[in-house]
Amino acid sequence: MATITTTYQGHLRTQAVHNQSGAQIVTDAPTDNQGKGEAFSPTDLFATSLGSCFLTIAGIAAQAHGFSIEGARVETQKIMTDNPRRICELMLDIYLPPNNYSDKEKRMIERAAATCPVAQSLHPDIKKAVRWHY
Repeated sequence: MATITTTYQGHLRTQAVHNQSGAQIVTDAPTDNQGKGEAFSPTDLFATSLGSCFLTIAGIAAQAHGFSIEGARVETQKIMTDNPRRICELMLDIYLPPNNYSDKEKRMIERAAATCPVAQSLHPDIKKAVRWHY
């Protein structure tokens, strides 16, 4: 069974449904590519998935070691290039809530995040700039 079903709604908009939960995501083409920019673009979701994956895997690692990163956030900047139009760089600032993290905990969080499946799936030509803020 498919994980996601995506339907073209017309006017450069799609609706994706997560088949297990029924959760929905709408995308629009960005304004710089003939769209309305009224929702995430497909490349926005691509960039978002990296930040979400970082936090998820770091959260799993923290939980396994008896602490929480609840409230952590990622601010992501997506840089596009032309010919072909594609993402060329993702810049992520990761903010962890105050918790007096030890150096060992910081290393563990950062290593865990770097091994997330999305990061491991990115083409090596896509630059990743990651800054951690504790």
